[in-house]
Amino acid sequence: MRVKLEVEVESDVAPELIRQALLDFSDRRPETWPQLDPATYQVHWVDETSAEVTEGSSLPKVWSRERYDWSHPTTITWTAVESNFCMPGSHISMDIAADGAGGSRVAVTWDRTAANVRGRINLAVIALGGNRLLRWATRKSLSDVARAYGEDS
Repeated sequence: MRVKLEVEVESDVAPELIRQALLDFSDRRPETWPQLDPATYQVHWVDETSAEVTEGSSLPKVWSRERYDWSHPTTITWTAVESNFCMPGSHISMDIAADGAGGSRVAVTWDRTAANVRGRINLAVIALGGNRLLRWATRKSLSDVARAYGEDS
């Protein structure tokens, strides 16, 4: 089972701040992205334009070792290398562009293929929520970024 969703979201958060938060692989990451389970979070390596990180959530209990790539100036993509729910090669990408008013236009592609029963159940829930769920989750995440980094900007 494969679920592919694509949405565009407008945000007051500056592109540089979104990028900074997505590429912050410090111990602060689970605070910035509260859906991440701190017990699962592990940085394997970070290079100039890529990183490999294990991330997951406690509910549902899923994890994925992801390879992040930010070699394209406006796009960050994370691709599953190993996971307890999705197939290697499954990925998420965010294309982040300035909106001309200090905020951003964020195009999200969420493309995951289930690896097992756990994956089929989780992906079925995502498919049921569809673009509306992805749009809501993206806005929520960008709000978390604004809250986490707001005092620093």
